[in-house]
Amino acid sequence: MALYLYDTATRDVREFHPARSGTASMYVCGATVQGIPHIGHVRGALNYDVLRRWLVHSGLDVLMVRNVTDIDDKILTKAAEAGRPWWEWAATHERAFEDAYTALGCLPPSIAPRATGHVTQMIELIQRLIDSGHAYAASGDVYFSVTSFDSYGALSGQRLEEMQQGETAAEGKRDPRDFTLWKGSKPGEPAWPTPWGPGRPGWHLECSAMATTYLGAEFDIHGGGVDLVFPHHENERAQSLAAGDGFARFWLHNAWVTLSGEKMSKSLGNVVSIPEMLRRYRAVELRYYLIQPHYRSTIEYSDAALSEAAEGYRRIEQFLRRVAGARGEVNIGVVPKEFAAALDDDLGTPQAFAVLHNTVRDGNAALDAADETKALELAEAVRAMVDVLGLDPLSEQWRDTGAAGGQSEALGKLVDALLTERQQARSERDFARADAIRDQLTAAGIAVEDTPNGPLWTVRD
Repeated sequence: MALYLYDTATRDVREFHPARSGTASMYVCGATVQGIPHIGHVRGALNYDVLRRWLVHSGLDVLMVRNVTDIDDKILTKAAEAGRPWWEWAATHERAFEDAYTALGCLPPSIAPRATGHVTQMIELIQRLIDSGHAYAASGDVYFSVTSFDSYGALSGQRLEEMQQGETAAEGKRDPRDFTLWKGSKPGEPAWPTPWGPGRPGWHLECSAMATTYLGAEFDIHGGGVDLVFPHHENERAQSLAAGDGFARFWLHNAWVTLSGEKMSKSLGNVVSIPEMLRRYRAVELRYYLIQPHYRSTIEYSDAALSEAAEGYRRIEQFLRRVAGARGEVNIGVVPKEFAAALDDDLGTPQAFAVLHNTVRDGNAALDAADETKALELAEAVRAMVDVLGLDPLSEQWRDTGAAGGQSEALGKLVDALLTERQQARSERDFARADAIRDQLTAAGIAVEDTPNGPLWTVRD
């Protein structure tokens, strides 16, 4: 394989070679389970799902860890405001995130570790940092000394004298830029016993401990949103390297989903929740919308753009159903070289989708010309591409997601058969028969739109 990925640490596109032959290891920063997931939350999960699928397609086994932050200031605050136990609040929203990942077609991670289940490993990491002179205890807290680590700031490209951690001042903290590894206990908060007193872990510490627990001291890819570069990933990198671990060989960061130019966030109140989106669009159409742009490009959310993406997906879906209706079965073939080249170039999904739609266009033209052999060949290539992208309309996950749930496959076959008959009538210039078929579909609530890529049909509301 010749996969190239943009590494935030080197600010360059580098050729990817796994540290262990035949296996790629990935750690993706998962959710802080404080509330209902929105499309900004799941974009990164979908981007790294596509990367994982491409690595598998390229012949690698993939170990993927996606953590759950289930202890955090925000979780404690929101649970208290709701009058609910913090652990119940976290568990409830963890399930909401898992439901969203599953609904959108993300492959399950190799493991999804919770922060609260790895306190022992965190304490061991803190002790290593204290022993090596990179951390110190003060009044029940433990801090990482940023000036003790020469390359602090290298990941984010920031200068040490200009940095602010965003943490409040505390007694015994030697430098305001030092970040918290362990938070001493406060009344009413959960606490675990440590040699430095009871308390709970700092956010940055959690990911370093969980990543190395499952992937080893050095692993291939660390992924997350661009908003995590500083301070979260900068601090992860510093504490892990300072402890003697090689840690991540590549740092990948996906861009935001924005609304009116602002990053989606609950604090700004500009979120579009997954449950709300799935009441308006099929999950596979939302997946298409979120993975089509390059993972490092910002998505400016709009209903119009999402509707356009849904139409794009339906063109693929209807082509495959037309071929399946004519031939009975469409196997998964081989991805075109241009598609592979696009994904090998830093996961270039816009170019990959262009290849996909060009193939669909050529396939519809072959069908219109009654060249079923060519149409089947192109349909098999289309299935190969959408399989990599997690968008295969003929797969078990998506084939029954049409307008009538489990009946959609039967509906699709009936409509596609009628549309094929209509296309044949038009090619024979039997326009009366073609119009009669269209009227028949309209009367049944099926809207048909003729496009350069073939007819599109939808169930009218």
